[in-house]
Amino acid sequence: MQLTHYNTNFKQHEFPITLVCDNVTNAANIGSLFRIADAFGIEKLVLCGPNITLGRKVAKTSRATEKIVKFDKTESAIEVIKALKTDGHLIISLEITSQSQAIHTFQISQDKPIVLVIGDENFGVSESILKISDHVIHIDMYGRNSSMNVVQAANIALYELTKQLL
Repeated sequence: MQLTHYNTNFKQHEFPITLVCDNVTNAANIGSLFRIADAFGIEKLVLCGPNITLGRKVAKTSRATEKIVKFDKTESAIEVIKALKTDGHLIISLEITSQSQAIHTFQISQDKPIVLVIGDENFGVSESILKISDHVIHIDMYGRNSSMNVVQAANIALYELTKQLL
């Protein structure tokens, strides 16, 4: 018998992870990020950028998780990252760079709360944030394309991080 969210026996758990979105503005992506923030039990979602709106499209895609996931909206991702870093968070950016480490080889320390930074749908995580990140990780890809949708990438990264924290 297929189970629903009413009869599964998953245990609720909140992980010390804040997902910071650097100029992710597409409504469907934002709605999906609320859903995965809830699914992976992350502490908080921070939407950064000048044009973040939570309208009907976000609500439709989020399936009401925008009502239960803790979140903030702010203009500047770099200011949020600096404040969280000063507060003792481990800053991990998800981006393919010449120095990034494959996520499947990355081991997190469990002594600090984590910030996972994901970037703009077209341009990725900004260079200024990459420079102050403690780690930059990427997802190995085996096809011809060099990127994937920001939500799918966030799903994979949150799965890997929460798996290590269990």
